[in-house]
Amino acid sequence: MEPKHLSSIRDLAAQDVSEIFRLASELKATPDEYRSALGGKTLALLFQSPSMRTRISFQVAMYELGGLAIESSDRDLQISRGESMADTAKTLSRYVNAIGACTKAHADLVELSRNASVPVFNELTDLLHPCQALSDFFTLTEKKGSLAGRKLAYIGDGNNICHSLIYGAIKTGMNIAVATPARYQPKSIIVKSANREAGTGGATVVLTEDPVSAVQGADAVYTDTWVSMGQEADAEEKAQVLAPYQITSELMSKAKSDACFMHCLPARRGREVSSEVIDGPQSAVFDQSENRLHVAKAILLYLFGELGGK
Repeated sequence: MEPKHLSSIRDLAAQDVSEIFRLASELKATPDEYRSALGGKTLALLFQSPSMRTRISFQVAMYELGGLAIESSDRDLQISRGESMADTAKTLSRYVNAIGACTKAHADLVELSRNASVPVFNELTDLLHPCQALSDFFTLTEKKGSLAGRKLAYIGDGNNICHSLIYGAIKTGMNIAVATPARYQPKSIIVKSANREAGTGGATVVLTEDPVSAVQGADAVYTDTWVSMGQEADAEEKAQVLAPYQITSELMSKAKSDACFMHCLPARRGREVSSEVIDGPQSAVFDQSENRLHVAKAILLYLFGELGGK
């Protein structure tokens, strides 16, 4: 059998997303019942970029499921000395039962997946961040119940988080409005592919340069750092262009009164979001962080398939 891979939420059917959320809910409510679910299994975690939430959530997830996680940073991998991603994938497949990879280039993640004989999942790439987005939509289901027909507003830089939120919204039936400056819009290939799928499910994807119109009637308002890893040279320019897109109490007031504020962290208070919003009663940022652990466990069980279970 071909191994399951998760490079994008687009790889999942809506039913798969629902199953991951069901598993995450069970794992969160009764963690002790799954303590040996992946006993004797091993997971390689590869990081070409620094990480805290992704690295620790998957390390703890594997431990609490009874398995072993082995972390390797960029300096530990032979890729830095010229070994191909294909050879890395083939070698690791002889040692471990699954591979999680945080790669700087999405193409490297794809090459790993194509050459591995074990499941490979995307921890983070320059294009997509599916594990984070799945955790975010799981958090929304806890707070809002069914997501079908609800509205998510994303404000700021059209980055990898934005791309995965667009795909996740389509899978969960949410409408998503994305407000970015013209030069920082999400990639057109992401929007076009999402719109093709949205047409069959009733969800909508709307792009605008106006943050006020994006948040109107929103059930959740989401932003992310304006400067992703590797973009430090553009920090000041992006800060100037994106300044009107800061999430403030005034902007939040345009959303529904019970709208929650979301951010995948780390956050820069006073830049993409004001302190009063991120530290206020509408903020769900630490619920999102906690749920990274529970959804990480669910993703592992989903990818391992029949290898998992109580």
